[in-house]
Amino acid sequence: MRHYDFAPLYRATVGFDQVADLMDRVLAGESSQPGYPPYNIEKTAEDAYRISIAVAGFAENDLTVEVKDQALVVSARKAEEDQTRTYLHRGIATRAFERRFHLADHVRVKGALHENGMLHIDLEREVPEALKPRRIAIAKSDGSPVRRDVLDAETVN
Repeated sequence: MRHYDFAPLYRATVGFDQVADLMDRVLAGESSQPGYPPYNIEKTAEDAYRISIAVAGFAENDLTVEVKDQALVVSARKAEEDQTRTYLHRGIATRAFERRFHLADHVRVKGALHENGMLHIDLEREVPEALKPRRIAIAKSDGSPVRRDVLDAETVN
């Protein structure tokens, strides 16, 4: 496995710590990321997303969805099974798992739904008003007093 040293990046930049940490996580997780359970990430609208995780064999009370430190953590632990069953073939995996998804700034979890063996988690990006684009009016240079008008983003678009 390749190892990249991002120490020079930390020394030469200010405020980009999150980008370097993200690169560290991606490179460290290349070989250690498990394939179970399978999942999809889809964009459902301009600022809306849905994560769908295949959780066949798990009930709602076996699943946990939490947001901790800008990370969405989905975990499952199956309750004790009936030991009297004898399986000839066991192809449905119900082993415990924990899957983490790192959330970007201003992405919030809107809700979760468990149906037909799938866990759907809806996410939405909520950009605060202070971060939305604003248009600043430019005064003419004809000697008139400077107007300090700020137009809302809605009037620009």
